[in-house]
Amino acid sequence: MGRHRGKYAEEPSGGRRGRRGRGGAIATLAGALVIVLAIVVAGVYILIDRSDGCGSQLDLDVAVAPEMTPPVQTVADEFNAEEHTVDGDCVRVDVRQADPADVAYSMTGAGATMGDTESHVWIPDSSVWPRQVQNEAGDAIITETGTSLARTPLVPAELAEFADDSQESTWEDVAPTGTPGEGQDRTVRVVDPVRSSTGLGTLYLLHGTLQESSSDADTFNTQMTAALQSLHQGASADEEAAFLALSGGSEESPPLMVMSEQAVWRYNNLHSEAPARAGYMDSTYYLDYPYVVRSEESAITRAAEEFRNAVRAEENQEYFLKEGFRDTDDDMDPEVLAADAGFREEVPEELPVPSGGTVEELTRSWNQLKMDSRVLTIVDVSGSMLAEVPGTGMSRIQVTGAAADDGLDMFTPSSELGLWEFSTDVNDGLHHQELAPVRELQASGEDGTDHREVMAQELESLQPRPDGDTAMYETYLAAYEEMSRTYRPDRTNVILMLTDGDNDHPGGMELQELLDGIDELSSPSRPIPIITIAFGPDVQHLEPLQEIAAATGGAAYMTEDPRDIGEIFVQAFSLRIDDDGGEDGGS
Repeated sequence: MGRHRGKYAEEPSGGRRGRRGRGGAIATLAGALVIVLAIVVAGVYILIDRSDGCGSQLDLDVAVAPEMTPPVQTVADEFNAEEHTVDGDCVRVDVRQADPADVAYSMTGAGATMGDTESHVWIPDSSVWPRQVQNEAGDAIITETGTSLARTPLVPAELAEFADDSQESTWEDVAPTGTPGEGQDRTVRVVDPVRSSTGLGTLYLLHGTLQESSSDADTFNTQMTAALQSLHQGASADEEAAFLALSGGSEESPPLMVMSEQAVWRYNNLHSEAPARAGYMDSTYYLDYPYVVRSEESAITRAAEEFRNAVRAEENQEYFLKEGFRDTDDDMDPEVLAADAGFREEVPEELPVPSGGTVEELTRSWNQLKMDSRVLTIVDVSGSMLAEVPGTGMSRIQVTGAAADDGLDMFTPSSELGLWEFSTDVNDGLHHQELAPVRELQASGEDGTDHREVMAQELESLQPRPDGDTAMYETYLAAYEEMSRTYRPDRTNVILMLTDGDNDHPGGMELQELLDGIDELSSPSRPIPIITIAFGPDVQHLEPLQEIAAATGGAAYMTEDPRDIGEIFVQAFSLRIDDDGGEDGGS
């Protein structure tokens, strides 16, 4: 200390120096007072903070389905203001929106994801998502607490101006089971089931009702495939796009959309100029908004339990009811879900959440139809195709061409189709001839004609060869070689054969030679199913066609009347997938 004083004492004295010294002392004193005051204030703050038992902050990250975010955020704001603690640390809940599919696929690796999908707590819209994660990613850290934050049933909704409360009574009435584009008096819209539990729930409901009402497996497969194809035509990538499509519906084809009761309420808030009306069935699937914990860390799990108690507290249920949800006892706010929009206080019977196996089956079927098809169609032009089809005044080739032309309506504009004709020696020693290459139906040729029109013209102009036989096996193998060479992994690659007879080529390829050739070319990772539709009285042996179908994962069908081709066309693409990923042959 003396040394410091000596240093300052060495400064020269004088009037000005004295005044400066006094000024410096005053400044030093003022600075000291500021420091003391800051310490006192900080000490008081620390004492106040410590008086509530808070140490540092513990952040609890909560990812919530978008429509559930407002009420959960309100509860979180109140929770944070109350300063809940775990081990002396204040718990702060951070709520953010997260698409349930994004979170699920980030854990399973089964699909594309966007945004931050990590969280300590996850509140998806349906229990189907955590169960899918458990089914596909067994090592994922995920704990279902058995807590549901709210509920909302799936209901059919139509624009109020077109709605008829007496029109629907069962889900079977909603299912679009006619041939796509024909006999449909409205468009049934759905959000992509791969990314939407509401869309998946729609498939689940239709699958169940059609399975229950169908007399046999073939009828069910045909109706379910037609329903899937029709739903594809009215599918939207997300809910926002589906809402816009619904609001733009017309009287010529009034749209119907299966959505949650709460989504109908949200839609009406967004589209008051074109409000929707909810309808109700005897039974349905519910969204249940489960509270899921994604951490095993002790402090985090206890913080998650604190917040779980808060969101389930009776005094906070009004926040959920005000957003169009029902509580876990299925009670609702009639002032929110008003009767003039079709809402009812009584609820339908609840169907169980789809099992993991059901979800996998429905998703696979949807994806296979979602993939654009790539089909090489081969038409028999042997002499027997000149025979008249009784009661039509048309030849077999004419009826076949017309039926195949109608079948074009099944395919999306981006699907790829090609056309061959076959008999014997039709093209310089070959038994087949290309009439139209495999191209997208929407592609334009040099003359500006789109490929769909090219296909239609070629089908209409097919001419049988009076002396031609049926070199079926050679044609099968040539087609398989071509589709293998040009295989597209992003599409469903299929060979479709239309014929009125058995293989008839003396001295030609035998069945076993064909099967051996297919075996050499085939690969489980590059499936090319062969689908054969055989018709007419000349077909005597279906067994060889069934063997070919079994070898390629395809199907074989036989009918007396070629006019049935249109119906069989849908059945042929019904994708009757077995446990091994192949398809059953039919007759």
